[in-house]
Amino acid sequence: MEFRHQEHRIYAEDENGTLLAEVTFPASGNDAVCITHTFTAPSLRGQGVAGRLMEAVAVYAKEHNKKITAQCSYAAGWF
Repeated sequence: MEFRHQEHRIYAEDENGTLLAEVTFPASGNDAVCITHTFTAPSLRGQGVAGRLMEAVAVYAKEHNKKITAQCSYAAGWF
């Protein structure tokens, strides 16, 4: 699965444009982002997709010198 990156969002869609996985992380001040939402389609749950989204956010944060906070319960547990 290939993730696409938008500002404050990483996601994947199928060939029809149906959302398969997503994490949103708006800015939280100048030096942080806050993970507010994580979604994985039911057909993909239990396959590590949400964990890969968390890893992608961690890479983004490191590359942009941002700290991460989490409102999303999955993200809070993962970190």
